[in-house]
Amino acid sequence: MTALQQPPTPLDAVRKTATRLLKSSSKNSYDPDLDIDWDAPIPADKKFLPFERVSIYGTALWDSLDDAQRIELSRHELASVASTGLWFEIILIEMLARWAYHQDPQDPRTQYALTEIGDETRHVLMFAKAIERLGAPTYRPHVVIRQLARLYKAVAAGPALFAPVLVAEEITDRLQRETMNDEDVNPLVRMVNRIHVVEEARHVRFAREEVARQMQTLGLPARVLSNVVSAAVAAGVAASLISPQVYTSVGIAPRDGLRAARSNPNYAETRRWMAEKIMAFLDEQGMVTWYSRPIYKLVSLV
Repeated sequence: MTALQQPPTPLDAVRKTATRLLKSSSKNSYDPDLDIDWDAPIPADKKFLPFERVSIYGTALWDSLDDAQRIELSRHELASVASTGLWFEIILIEMLARWAYHQDPQDPRTQYALTEIGDETRHVLMFAKAIERLGAPTYRPHVVIRQLARLYKAVAAGPALFAPVLVAEEITDRLQRETMNDEDVNPLVRMVNRIHVVEEARHVRFAREEVARQMQTLGLPARVLSNVVSAAVAAGVAASLISPQVYTSVGIAPRDGLRAARSNPNYAETRRWMAEKIMAFLDEQGMVTWYSRPIYKLVSLV
């Protein structure tokens, strides 16, 4: 068999995908400054998340809230999810730039990574403007997680770079898809989610193929390290989605709200639902193992 007759390698396949995604990006990208009506009124009777996805839904604390308080809590939980997404996308921008630094700029993979950096930059600004427009604060992960993230973004490589990104993107993607199709949700939130879902679909496809390709190249020690790091980072992101400070918006002490959320079977099921597709993929790639599964289980991703 000649070289021309050889089947494409995994690297060739990813390059082909990257070329296709570059074309899609040039045709199907948004400018949030132009495509979102930031001056549109915020209806007082529209929620910001489906109520059944709010962290304390179904608990005694939830039952104690009136409709206005439930809408208010959904507003702050949406802001917390957006704040965490904003924070992690800045981390992703740094990691992609560092990864691209070591690649051939003529490689379609490199060019797509740089294109993704542009997408993510717009998303960060979009989330920041949305949080501001909704009149909510920027919620930040715990200081320990933020400091550990500084180390992670400086050294992450291989599947440990792309897999946690997939978890972060895909768990929020599933929530956003449900939210954007709920007509009882605020129109601004639905439009922000719609833009993010369309553009993140390309990012997810690229990252999935990179994870699948790179996992085939790792020896056992590197695989174990990659699996543990990926699980730990994914757990940190999942645990940061809802800041305990959101509960003060409706007069609930943060420790009480956090306790109720952690013991709430509905919220645990929501997290498993959000992570269902990505955890199945990571399992197929050999990344959900006897030693990494307990880490995911700690935050109800499995």
